[in-house]
Amino acid sequence: MLKPVYALVGSDPFLQLQKLREIAALLPPDAQKIDYDGETVQLAEILDELQSFAMFGGGTKLVTVREADALITRYREQLEDYVNKPSSSATLVLRLSSLPSTQRIAKAIAKVGAIESCAPPKDLVRWAINHAKHAHKITLMPDAAKVLVDYVGADLGRLDTELAKLAIQCDAGKISLDTVCANVAFTREREMWDLTNALAAGNVGEALSRWRQLLHSDPSTEFRAVTWLGIWLGDIATIVNTGPRSSASQKLRWKYKDSFDRFVRNAESLGKEGYAAALDLLTEIDKQSKSGVGDAAENVERFILAIAPQAAAAR
Repeated sequence: MLKPVYALVGSDPFLQLQKLREIAALLPPDAQKIDYDGETVQLAEILDELQSFAMFGGGTKLVTVREADALITRYREQLEDYVNKPSSSATLVLRLSSLPSTQRIAKAIAKVGAIESCAPPKDLVRWAINHAKHAHKITLMPDAAKVLVDYVGADLGRLDTELAKLAIQCDAGKISLDTVCANVAFTREREMWDLTNALAAGNVGEALSRWRQLLHSDPSTEFRAVTWLGIWLGDIATIVNTGPRSSASQKLRWKYKDSFDRFVRNAESLGKEGYAAALDLLTEIDKQSKSGVGDAAENVERFILAIAPQAAAAR
């Protein structure tokens, strides 16, 4: 049953939009829909819209306010008054990052409407498996889900997009690890692989150039670089400790694809000593970045400048 007021609370825009579509589905197809920015709109404009008659959609309106935290901050008491006596011909949806349950407006919304949680799930792998099943009618195998989540991260919108693509590619409605590895384009990760290959080859200039390009295209890269470099070093360790022909090493072919042979040569050129030195330095810069010693991006650059010459000397 449609409520007069909804609060969609949480930091994930994909979940908020998903809930918004569910609410919209309860309205007539031609219902009037109005969207406002809570940081700039005046409350009087919203109230006029909520209380005026809709020409179409059976006289029903859906009024949505993005960034509604700012609206509540500016007009808390007036919004509380409206929620206590909402319009019978319009639905108000507030998209919020937070709404403490102790606030009067939260209690008022809960009384006449609904508060929907849109916080990111704690278990992304389970979410991906369930979403694949219910939204895309496919079975996502647990190992495939883990790899997909590892590379995409907590971006539910992108996870949904990749699952939609995989649904077209899969056979018999089942997504395997091989299907994910063969079809998902991990753009940032592939760029990082190019960087680490240049790093292992001892090419300082190319490694630095690729690192700076990554930073320019995505500033958040500096916070994920240690994770990526750690994964790369784990792959290096597999090659140098078990040999390139081992079953463990051969499982890396899906990741490096046509660059696998070059990756093996680069790993062997770095060797066990180079790997150990790289791991020690990566551990150090990770600790420094987390404790606020130096800039995270500069720490990664220092890692590149220290490791690439070692790899070059080993060749």
